[in-house]
Amino acid sequence: MTEPAIITNASDPAVQRIIDVTKHSRASIKTTLIEDTEPLMECIRAGVQFIEVYGSSGTPLDPALLDLCRQREIPVRLIDVSIVNQLFKAERKAKVFGIARVPRPARLADIAERGGDVVVLDGVKIVGNIGAIVRTSLALGAAGIVLVDSDLATIADRRLLRASRGYVFSLPVVLADREEAVSFLRDNDIALMVLDADGDLGVKDLGDRADRMALVFGSEKGGPSGLFQEASAGTVSIPMLSSTESLNVSVSVGIALHERSARNFAVRRAAAQA
Repeated sequence: MTEPAIITNASDPAVQRIIDVTKHSRASIKTTLIEDTEPLMECIRAGVQFIEVYGSSGTPLDPALLDLCRQREIPVRLIDVSIVNQLFKAERKAKVFGIARVPRPARLADIAERGGDVVVLDGVKIVGNIGAIVRTSLALGAAGIVLVDSDLATIADRRLLRASRGYVFSLPVVLADREEAVSFLRDNDIALMVLDADGDLGVKDLGDRADRMALVFGSEKGGPSGLFQEASAGTVSIPMLSSTESLNVSVSVGIALHERSARNFAVRRAAAQA
C-alpha cells in the first residue's frame, strides 16, 4: 500500500487553498473545510465532492478513510505538522481534514419529495443544538429540516459541519424565512404542529397519527413565532416535572421524533421497496 506524499513546502498550492477556505470573510462560499475522520467519511458517503483530503504528518490516517478515498478516487496527502500548526494557529488543530466543493443548497422541494415528517426550527441559533438535531432527525426518519432565523448564511458553515459530525449533507437542510416555510407546508398539505409548553396534545398523541407532520420548535427563550402559531393545526407539549423550566431544544426534537419514528420508518421502508 503506497503511503501518501507529504507536503513539506508552505508554498504548495494546497496550503494556499486551505488558507483561503478558512478565511471568515469570504463573500462566496464554493468550497469548505471538513474536519475529523467520521465527518469526512460521512460526507464522502453522502456524495460530497472532495478536492483533496489531508492528514497531519504526525498522526496516522485511519485505514478505513484511506480505503474510502481510494474507492472514490479522492487524492490524499499528508502535511508536515509544522505547516499544520501555521495553518490553524490559535484554532483547534485538525489532524485530518478535507477540502470539498459545497453541494447545491437543498430546496424545500427536496423535502417535499421525501415522505417523512419535517422539522422546523424557528429562531434556534445555537449551532451545537442545530448539529445535534440534524443527527437525530436523520436517525429517526425525518424528511428534512427547515431553519428559520438561524443566523447561518450556509449549511456549509464549519461550525455546523463539526456539530453535525458531517451529517448535514445526508438529508435536506434548508434555510428559509417564515413566510416561505408556512406556504410550503400549506401547499404540500403537511399538518403544522407547534411544540409548546401548554399544548393541546401530549407528545404521546403524535404516535397515533398517520398523516405527515411538520414539527415546529422555537428557541428555549422565545418559543415559536406568532406566524407559526397562527398557521398551526395544533400544539403539542412534553410532560415534565414542574420544577423543570424547559428542555433543551435538541432533546425536545428527539422526544417528539421518537414518538413519530414508527410512522417515519414505515414510510422510508415503503419508499425503498417501490
